[in-house]
Amino acid sequence: MVTKTNPAAPAIPSTGEWLLLLYFLPAKHAQARVQAWRRLQRLGAVALKNSAYALPRSEEAREDFQWIKNEIVASGGQAMILVAHTEDHATRDEIVAAFRAARSDDFKAVAAAATALLKRSAPARKGSPRRLPQALRRLREQFEDISSIDFFGAPERDNAVELLTRLDAHTRKAITVPAATTAPKKVRDYRGKVWLTRPRPGVDRMSSAWLIRRFIDPTAQFAFGDPAKRPDAIPFDTFEAEFGHHGAHCTFETLCERFGIADHRAAWIGRIVHDLDLKEHVFREPEAATVGRLVDGLRRAHREDDTLLAQGIATFEALYQSADARLPSGPATTVTTKRRGRSGRKQHRSS
Repeated sequence: MVTKTNPAAPAIPSTGEWLLLLYFLPAKHAQARVQAWRRLQRLGAVALKNSAYALPRSEEAREDFQWIKNEIVASGGQAMILVAHTEDHATRDEIVAAFRAARSDDFKAVAAAATALLKRSAPARKGSPRRLPQALRRLREQFEDISSIDFFGAPERDNAVELLTRLDAHTRKAITVPAATTAPKKVRDYRGKVWLTRPRPGVDRMSSAWLIRRFIDPTAQFAFGDPAKRPDAIPFDTFEAEFGHHGAHCTFETLCERFGIADHRAAWIGRIVHDLDLKEHVFREPEAATVGRLVDGLRRAHREDDTLLAQGIATFEALYQSADARLPSGPATTVTTKRRGRSGRKQHRSS
């Protein structure tokens, strides 16, 4: 029997069983110690009595701990994974409280950031209207990452949800979709380049990288980090990037518009990416849920950004190839030309 208090979090056992990771790294291996700590934080593990890190027992947790154990041993340290069982309710409650406290702090940080955005977006405030949806999207990504490791339903999650919902409603009222004012980009000017984006790519960045490789430059290279530190690279899906979110468009749609990509299979993928990335149900393509789960699985399976993006590109290429059998033949439609309304009828975009 399993219980699951948060639909975004993995299923956890109700028997009071835990996986423990005990490890030792010499002080001289400071970098390895920091790396292990960061990976444990990303998994949502909590420290017990400063001697072990715990996760609710599951196959996924065992695989994650095994990965970290291998890295520690490869760095010259020692590590072991144990299964523990709490014999009394008091001990189990103490461990659960530690998990809830850790996630409560995370959700409070999201709530504080959402509150600050709401204040900055007040009518009396001045600022770029494009910054609000971009900041909201990054905040939602942060919230989803925290929710995925909120194993026991931290109470502060509800407050974060409420603030993000208010912020989303405010953003939709404030945003206007700008008309395209620039001529289509020339593909030849963007060949042989390095494209730079944020770490831990998700559905929009994976699909955009695939789009770049297939329609702009098959030899394109990708990097991750701060655009200010890589002026030679072309930023995409980063803060205030030309190739990013604009109005109601995700990055994939922006690239299609800027480069005049008119391919009916790319348009189909764009509809899937739009709904997944913007958390909308505009196009309602039946494959969207499966694609979303595949992307989530890739993010769980691959720790390194380069590998993650490469696997994402391969996944979207397979999706593109699969479209031959399901899409009608005929003239291609660009991703940004039309969109389906909630009633299912096609509506022209203002951009």
